[in-house]
Amino acid sequence: MVGLGCYVTSPQTITVLGATGSIGLSTLDVIARHSDRYKVFALTGYTRLNELEALCIIHKPRFAVVPTEANAEALDHKLKAAGLSTQILVGEAGLDEVSAHPDVDAVMAAIVGAAGLKPTLAAVRAGKKVLLANKEALVMSGSLFMQAVIKYGAKLLPIDSEHNAIFQCLPTGYEEGLSSKGVRRVLLTASGGPFRETPLDALRDVTPDQACAHPNWSMGRKISVDSATMMNKGLEFIEACWLFNAKPEQVEIVVHPQSVIHSLVDYVDGSVLAQLGNPDMRTPIAHALAWPERIESGVNPLDLFAVARLDFQKPDEQRFPCLRLAREAISVGGTAPAVLNAANEVAVEAFLGGRARFDEIPQIIEAVLQQETVSAVTDLECVMQADRHARGLASAWLERHGR
Repeated sequence: MVGLGCYVTSPQTITVLGATGSIGLSTLDVIARHSDRYKVFALTGYTRLNELEALCIIHKPRFAVVPTEANAEALDHKLKAAGLSTQILVGEAGLDEVSAHPDVDAVMAAIVGAAGLKPTLAAVRAGKKVLLANKEALVMSGSLFMQAVIKYGAKLLPIDSEHNAIFQCLPTGYEEGLSSKGVRRVLLTASGGPFRETPLDALRDVTPDQACAHPNWSMGRKISVDSATMMNKGLEFIEACWLFNAKPEQVEIVVHPQSVIHSLVDYVDGSVLAQLGNPDMRTPIAHALAWPERIESGVNPLDLFAVARLDFQKPDEQRFPCLRLAREAISVGGTAPAVLNAANEVAVEAFLGGRARFDEIPQIIEAVLQQETVSAVTDLECVMQADRHARGLASAWLERHGR
């Protein structure tokens, strides 16, 4: 019997989309530290199915989602042999089910790329608390996504360290517009990646392993290449405009090599608020999981004496033309950001597969943007159609150049 004035709360149930990636693993690390507060409801994976099996054995989710029926049969056999009753679901329908399931409290949206759009939107339409690590979902669908957040009463919490930092530094009610809350601009920090000081003529010969060797963060290969080209920051620029109801001219990118200041908010009275911390994604994950409370994340305290200095530079758009392309895409609006994202995904995949040079990534994107006809974003299908067509144009570019 519960005594007078006492209450019992059930753990929040969490679906982790993209459980085997770096964000997914960091999320599960934070969850494991607070088993009284959080319980894993579903885990999803795409290629690292052995790792997904191991995670299922540790966290014992109610559901797991894999790409194909053959994958499902194999995983089901292994988990039953381990004594688990986890139900295996398949494909897009499975992702949508575990995102919108009535027993789910929160969804960590950490699937990389356009593949994360539909399940993330399914979670939004189900009114879930959505922890948004998949920036491409918002980049692609923009106003459609944010309208759904409002219509269905979803709670959207940013996981990218930069957007999470801005969220922490903004006043309540910023959704009405930054200027109305005394905000002059938001300053989006960027490390500059591994090629911040590399001679421009050397970028032609960059290898995938070099591009994936980020100086500060441990990330997957696709996002690491995006960081090296600074397309990651371009996508975050677009995401910031939608997340915080900001005009493009209210968002400024600042290169900060130490990755200690994760972003800043500049107010009209001259105050500038910044969020600092060690470069570890468990900090924004823990913040979003527990918001508006704070919980221990496993991240070491920031040692300012060890950091010793904080440097800042203007981004060089000659070195990083993807920044210009992203800014142009959000200015054009409509399906242009979806086209930008799709062309980038094809170009990065080609680079990682040895079919394109590093310096050709922005060339492919710009060629596709120049060819694609931009239309208004009226529904999800027009976004997906623009995505498919842009991928076709990027693939055609590769074929024309013998790739």
